[in-house]
Amino acid sequence: MFILQKDDSVPLYKQLYNQIRESILSGKLPADSRLPSVRDMAIELSSSRNTVDGAYQDLFAEGYIYSKPRSGFFVSALDQDSSPQAMPVKPGKYDYPPGPPSVFTYDFHPARLDPDSFPTELWRKCFVESLRRNGQQLVQYGDPQGDWGLRCSVQNYLERSRGVHCDPEQVVICSGLQQSLDIVSHMLKEEHSVVAIENPGYHLPRSVFQKHSYTILPVPVGEGGIDLNYLKAGRSTIVYVTPSHQLPLGCVMPVANRLALIEWAESDGRFIIEDDYDSELRYHGKPIPSLQGLRPNGNIIYAGTFSKILSPALRLSYLVLPYPLVAKYRHLYRDYFSTVPLLEQRTMATFMEQGHWERHIRRMRIIYKKKHDTLLRAVEHNFGTHATVVGQGAGLHVVLILPETSHSEAEILDRARQKGIQLFPFSAFHVTGQPEAVTLLLGFGGMNDEDIERGIALLARICLNKLLSANPE
Repeated sequence: MFILQKDDSVPLYKQLYNQIRESILSGKLPADSRLPSVRDMAIELSSSRNTVDGAYQDLFAEGYIYSKPRSGFFVSALDQDSSPQAMPVKPGKYDYPPGPPSVFTYDFHPARLDPDSFPTELWRKCFVESLRRNGQQLVQYGDPQGDWGLRCSVQNYLERSRGVHCDPEQVVICSGLQQSLDIVSHMLKEEHSVVAIENPGYHLPRSVFQKHSYTILPVPVGEGGIDLNYLKAGRSTIVYVTPSHQLPLGCVMPVANRLALIEWAESDGRFIIEDDYDSELRYHGKPIPSLQGLRPNGNIIYAGTFSKILSPALRLSYLVLPYPLVAKYRHLYRDYFSTVPLLEQRTMATFMEQGHWERHIRRMRIIYKKKHDTLLRAVEHNFGTHATVVGQGAGLHVVLILPETSHSEAEILDRARQKGIQLFPFSAFHVTGQPEAVTLLLGFGGMNDEDIERGIALLARICLNKLLSANPE
């Protein structure tokens, strides 16, 4: 007996198909047994003939049943040992999409942006304008390297604001840093096998390069950025760095170290991948110029993204390749198509051409500086001398070191979660080793000032409760 659930998201004909198929594979419907006619099955199920006919036709097309003229449909003879095994069906259980993610009252995740920050109306106007101007191009494939207009806009912006010296021919439009690194990994793996990464450092590059079978060399990070002596002692021929705002510690690589790193790269055909992470969000003084600008013709691959300022949902990023790699990129990817929709690229180009991008950066710098300062005041008020802040003055997070807490990181994260506080584990940034003291990463981009203050006050009680109870004064 077959049962159809009318309130199920699975179409009725597909439910019937699945149930008959399972009965055939399990042997409940033996070979050459006759199925009820379309009319009789429809009456039995109180459904339409189209529902039954649709299920029968799919089963017939896949060979589960066969037909005899004027006799109806019959079960095909299958080799049960080699036939696919039917999945066990739990009564009353059906496939549903995963539920919504957990919602936290206080979300200190470092990748969260201000929920009201996206320039919806401006983006809509640029989108409509791009749609109107580019209607004929939208029926064609775009440039595999990215839309020329957007590449020109990116080149102009980088030259003015980041000190990057390049031509539009060197710019590749990608769908996020993940794809950017995937492209770089693919281009370099014929001649390189070991990549050095910062420790602690961003986990995404580590994951991407590992999946391309690279050996990972974790290099310690100090106040001046990556440890150059440790790097030079290793056998890596590629290094991934975040020199303008190290993730997660927030330090800036001094110019002397930058020049030494460039010399390391040029001495034996090595490559530097410069991730200009959070470069626009500097709250004191001017943004730090790029490493690439010090040696435009060097072996430096520059990677940037629109995710941290505009929106991670757009999946828009870019690479600036040194000229020797441009030819290699075009050879390797000559048969590929751009992974970023052309209309989205044209919209971003229009957004930049009309000056909205740089105005948006200035606006977000003001908004995030206010949140940054609110967080620092809240930490000072609630933690006092029991915590040390590092990495302040830029970006969307700070690092909080707790040398006196009696709780482990895991305990703090678990207790915080129970109180509605979302924290990203600092330990995830370590390839090897752990910080000497419990360390927390506090992002502030996704919360308002009031929630930042309340969240920090609650977090302080979680982190310091035993300490304060032992020292009531």
